[in-house]
Amino acid sequence: MFKRTVAFLYGVVCYLAFFATFLYAIGFIGNFAVPKSIDSGPHRPFTYALAVNAALLGLFAVQHSVMARQWFKRAWTRLVPVPVERSTYVLFSSLALLLLFWEWEPMGRVIWNVESGAGQLLLYTLYAAGWLIVLLATFLINHFDLFGLRQVWLHLRGVPYTALQFRTPALYRVVRHPLYVGWLLVFWSAPLMTVAHLVFAVATTAYILLAIQFEERDLIRSHAEYAEYRRRVPMLVPFVSSRRRGDRAVPQRAAAEIEM
Repeated sequence: MFKRTVAFLYGVVCYLAFFATFLYAIGFIGNFAVPKSIDSGPHRPFTYALAVNAALLGLFAVQHSVMARQWFKRAWTRLVPVPVERSTYVLFSSLALLLLFWEWEPMGRVIWNVESGAGQLLLYTLYAAGWLIVLLATFLINHFDLFGLRQVWLHLRGVPYTALQFRTPALYRVVRHPLYVGWLLVFWSAPLMTVAHLVFAVATTAYILLAIQFEERDLIRSHAEYAEYRRRVPMLVPFVSSRRRGDRAVPQRAAAEIEM
C-alpha cells in the first residue's frame, strides 16, 4: 500500500508540474504576466539566438515524440513502473517546456504589428479560444488519463488499468485533431508577430503536422474503426472533405491497446 501511495503522490506532483507549465505557457506565448516571455530579455546575435531556439524546440520535439512511441514504452517500463509511466512522460514534457521558456532567446525584428483595437481584440479572442479548445479537447478524451492521474488513482485503489475505448465526442466529430487546432490558434493568433514568435509558430506547426502522421499510424493499429473515421472526418479544417487516396488505402487492423 505504501508503494501505491507513493506512486499516487508522484502522479499528483507530475500533474501539478504540467498545470504550472500550462499556465506559464499562456503568458509566455501571449507576452504578458510572466517574468520571461517569448519576446522579452536581452537580445543576442541573430544566428546565436536562432541556434539556441532551434535546439530547444528540437529537444522538446524529440522528447515528446520518442517517449510516446510504443517501442520506447516497452523498454522504458523495464525501469519505470507501468502505473507511473504516463505521469513520468508528463513530467519530462513539462521539464522540456520549462527549459525552453527559461533559455528561449528573443530575436527582435517585427513581422507584423496589428495596432487597431478591433484587430487586437479579434486576435486575442482567437488566442483565448485556442487555449479553451486545447483544454476542452483533453477533457473530451479523458483529461485525467491523458495526464496520468487516472492510472495512479486506479493503482492506488488496486484496480487494474483498462484502456480507453475509441470515441468521437463533440469536437472530434468535426475534426480528428481538435487539440491541435487549438494549439495552432494559440501559436498564430499574435497581434505582434516577431521573428522569434514566427520561428516558434512555424516549428511547432511543422511538428504538429509530422506528429499527426505517427499518431494516426498508431491509432489505426490500435482501433480498427479509426481508418473509417479518418476517411470521413477532416484532419484539422472543419467541413473539408478528408477523402484522399491515402485514406482509402489504409488497411483496417484489429484493435489493440490505445496510445494516448
